Amino acid sequence: MQTNLSDEAKCLPRADEAERILRSCVHCGFCTATCPTYQLLGDELDGPRGRIYLIKQVLEGEPVTAKTQEHLDRCLTCRNCETTCPSGVRYHDLLDIGRAEVERQVPRPLGERLLREGLRQVVPRPALFEALTRTAKVFRPLLPAPLREKLPRAPQAAKPRPQRLHRRQVLLLEGCVQPTLSPNTNAAATRVLDRLGIGVTPVREAGCCGAVDYHLNAQATGLARARRNIDAWWPALEAGAEAIVQTASGCGAFVRDYGHLLKDDPAYAVKAARVSALTRDLVEVLGQEPLETLAVRAEGRLAVHCPCTLQHAQKLGGAVEALLTRLGFSLTPVPDGHLCCGSAGTYSLTQPALSRQLRDHRLDALESGQPDLIVTANIGCQVHLDGAGRTPVRHWIEHVEDALT
Repeated sequence: MQTNLSDEAKCLPRADEAERILRSCVHCGFCTATCPTYQLLGDELDGPRGRIYLIKQVLEGEPVTAKTQEHLDRCLTCRNCETTCPSGVRYHDLLDIGRAEVERQVPRPLGERLLREGLRQVVPRPALFEALTRTAKVFRPLLPAPLREKLPRAPQAAKPRPQRLHRRQVLLLEGCVQPTLSPNTNAAATRVLDRLGIGVTPVREAGCCGAVDYHLNAQATGLARARRNIDAWWPALEAGAEAIVQTASGCGAFVRDYGHLLKDDPAYAVKAARVSALTRDLVEVLGQEPLETLAVRAEGRLAVHCPCTLQHAQKLGGAVEALLTRLGFSLTPVPDGHLCCGSAGTYSLTQPALSRQLRDHRLDALESGQPDLIVTANIGCQVHLDGAGRTPVRHWIEHVEDALT
């Protein structure tokens, strides 16, 4: 694609990167076939190719309007288009650059500003999030539907974590909302790792991965959180921890991107690259272990929901299904498993109508094989899908841990 960036755009920190990405797009349109919002709305500007053109216009100095912002806001950043693209266009990086520039030029209405700032102030703070969630449960009947659906139906309490010492050690990112909304997920992961001779080194100083701030266009704050996590993890990595493990694929996708996002930071580029290289989703770690040594009572029929951040961002599509099959679980077929459920981090709150439509379509597909349970690998998707009140949804590691004998 031919480009002619404006003089102002050429001064942006990521101008060269934006131009490279724009020029790599051959506007073939294959991406529109797998874009969830294009499938729903049928508008070229609500598909990747149209959004790329919008960002191109912004960076070439064309007028920017609230409609431009709306079309970019509607993108889920599911990265399905990147999996489909034959030219390897790094669409999500271009979207980050374009959104930041549009945010600078187009003031948002007060309601949107309050919602986004509220999410940024609450979600990355586990103690505050937990306190507000407890209060929300008391007033559940009075809450608006999008908020009421975010409260878990029946979260399993966290089981005790093992205290045995192991030669092999990994780090585990606890996450922001998962300890409140699904408190047993990380405990279950720790217990299964323990059975396989892998211990978890606690790093209390590590906090939010930074994705919430970054994807709500507070990119500097998101990167500051990334730097704090790198500083928190570094001593344990130097001491021999072999991986940084995530049970939430959304967090894992963002931590894997630290190396790219901080590549021009002289103080953190090398460390960020190492952190990204050592980042592992839980399914990667367990998939390399002798699972056959685990005694599992595999009962019931499972439908596996593969989050976009697992299959499109981390390129681990099918990994959970393969692991569960190795353990003897019965899996039901899921049509169109590449499509997004509509959770997409905070998207279900900033774009509730589109998000619910996508959720209901995904549940129809997941339930088509009549499973007893739906399992997933990301807390956002888990809460979003379970909020419909249909087939129960859990993290896959909790179901595996419960099945161990």
